[in-house]
Amino acid sequence: MMLSIAARATFVAFAAALAAPALAALDIGDAVPRFTATAALGGKTFRYSLADALAQGPVVVYFFPAADSNDCSIEAHAFAEAIDQFAALGATVIGVSADDIDTLAKFSVKSCQSRFPVASDQSKTVIEGFDALMQTRPDFANRLSYVVAPNGKVAYYYQNLNPDKHVERMLNAVRALPKAAAAR
Repeated sequence: MMLSIAARATFVAFAAALAAPALAALDIGDAVPRFTATAALGGKTFRYSLADALAQGPVVVYFFPAADSNDCSIEAHAFAEAIDQFAALGATVIGVSADDIDTLAKFSVKSCQSRFPVASDQSKTVIEGFDALMQTRPDFANRLSYVVAPNGKVAYYYQNLNPDKHVERMLNAVRALPKAAAAR
């Protein structure tokens, strides 16, 4: 059966729409949900508080689909390599996924190189609150990164399943923060 050109174009457009990730995200200037979560750093678990972190300066909150997947490991490694640059700008980093804390404790050592914490959000409350749920695979967080200013509002966000530019874009966004906000 031969489809007409119009029918093929409609089918291709429909298929592309289904395959594309949804571009939902909190917008610049939106207040982020304050959260506490069980997190791991260097294989040890603790209670992470976004409010406590924001009291020290800007926070990069990045969401990732699954620990130990190739792209998530690449992204975590890139954040680990850049953590001193974030610290020099007065910023901290927290990764968040729906993985269980035991998986993340191992990931915090292996891929994060014990340089920054990763938080478990199995209930997806934090993920949903940041509009970071992957629409096509709702058991996972989307690859979405935010710079949260010390006032608790989104200063910048970047969403792309490719992990390559998240760190660079987050560093540039933290650098662009007003000096008073970044120095807190």
